[in-house]
Amino acid sequence: MNTKIVLITGASSGIGRALAFAFGREGARIVICGRKADALFVVRDELQQANIGVLALTADVSVEQDVKQLIEQTIAHFGRLDILINNAGISMRSMLIDTDPAVFQKLMDINFMGTVYSTRYALPYLLESKGSIVGISSIAGYRGLPVRSGYSASKFAMNGFLEAVRTELLHSGVHVLTACPGFTASNIRFSALDAHGDAKGETMRDESSMMSAEECADHILKAVKKRKRELILTTQGKLTVFINKWLPSLADKLVYNTLAKEKDSPLKSR
Repeated sequence: MNTKIVLITGASSGIGRALAFAFGREGARIVICGRKADALFVVRDELQQANIGVLALTADVSVEQDVKQLIEQTIAHFGRLDILINNAGISMRSMLIDTDPAVFQKLMDINFMGTVYSTRYALPYLLESKGSIVGISSIAGYRGLPVRSGYSASKFAMNGFLEAVRTELLHSGVHVLTACPGFTASNIRFSALDAHGDAKGETMRDESSMMSAEECADHILKAVKKRKRELILTTQGKLTVFINKWLPSLADKLVYNTLAKEKDSPLKSR
């Protein structure tokens, strides 16, 4: 990673922040972006204190013009781009029957269209560097999760998009990685939207029992180095994908029962 230029969206906390440190410690220079300037600049200062070269740019990946400017500013500052990590994302927690469709639109705008915009405008520079495109997806991109239908839809869309792009770029030298963490300790559940589009501000799971964001970032770093096409993390995540492929009816029951045990779950435990 020495001298590589790495752009990470949604890097003001959680996995994005951990990725900035993981790649930065390997010698890469980092561009971090986020919507909240205060939180973003805190991470910038932490990276600088660790002697990691960093450029912090505020941007909302759901806004096309923001993303165009993000890429332009990155190239203007560093002159190149080697790795794009599409990490910006938001989740939800509500039953479909209760959910305002606008919540689905917001999830798609950030999780899916944010990936489309960033990848599209970064691609000319990644073709030059024969670099990497990384999508931080989810097990929910392989197996739809109840009470998170909009989140699942956005991650299925991301997975399909990156698979198509990988195939388009098969002979270009550009590497495409779809990374799917299982349940990882991060702030995504704290900021998950409710049925009306408001952040819940609390998690419904035991964060202490999950893979840390730092461990997750280390696995993603190794996968980029090896130019892997796919990364599925945690034993639970791998098992979920396997069972869903070969025993889908059983997967329905297991997923339902697991998520019904969450705090304040609208699913009825059986």
